[in-house]
Amino acid sequence: MLDGVDHRVTDVAWARALVRRVGWGTLVSTTSTSPPSPVASHLPLLLDPGAGELAVLSHLGRPDDVTHELADAARMGREVLVTVEGPSGYVSPSWYSWGPAVPTWNFLAVHLWGVPEILSASDTFDVLRATVARFEDERPSPWVLPDDGDGGAYARRLAPGTLGFRVRATRWQGKAKLSQDKPPEVVARVIAALESDPVHGNAALAAAMRDVHGSSASTGLEATRGRSVAAEVTDDPHRGDGSS
Repeated sequence: MLDGVDHRVTDVAWARALVRRVGWGTLVSTTSTSPPSPVASHLPLLLDPGAGELAVLSHLGRPDDVTHELADAARMGREVLVTVEGPSGYVSPSWYSWGPAVPTWNFLAVHLWGVPEILSASDTFDVLRATVARFEDERPSPWVLPDDGDGGAYARRLAPGTLGFRVRATRWQGKAKLSQDKPPEVVARVIAALESDPVHGNAALAAAMRDVHGSSASTGLEATRGRSVAAEVTDDPHRGDGSS
């Protein structure tokens, strides 16, 4: 994360929308070994709407919970870091027709810190069910984690191999680096290239840039289709509750 004020996002509704839309992140913790060692795991994430302005639910396959020392972190009040990356991609200076210029990387990201809360076996199974629903619900014929029958028995046999946890953000950082330092005509060319370049094309990143730059970046360009992070922000009941 670029640790400056440029491109900083302080709207918690934006952060919530990014977490909700991406649904995938990285858990980073520091172990008590000597010397301390950072540990990272990649895992699905759910936004927890009932646990404060910004909180996530997830689960780890055992023994990753031991590797992260999650139980110790929860007991001792030791924070972990959760990172979520939205659309990102390379931006070639050849797209600018404006210069001098150098390459860069545009991205959306949220980092949140908090003490992990270990969930019970029952709550962990609820997280597993909710995770399945999160990624299945938009499919024409969603698969549902069964409660009973052979399927339910199989799922419950596997569930003890996972540990659910919650992280309520005590602080967070958001960044949206999307060519805000470029004039509108350059932004429009970058968006057009992201929508058409055979190597570095990135429709999701182009849509994110449209969200930030608005109509000034749309002149002469076909409107981007699809639901974006900005669209989800307007649906968030916590919008305006606060910021970092």
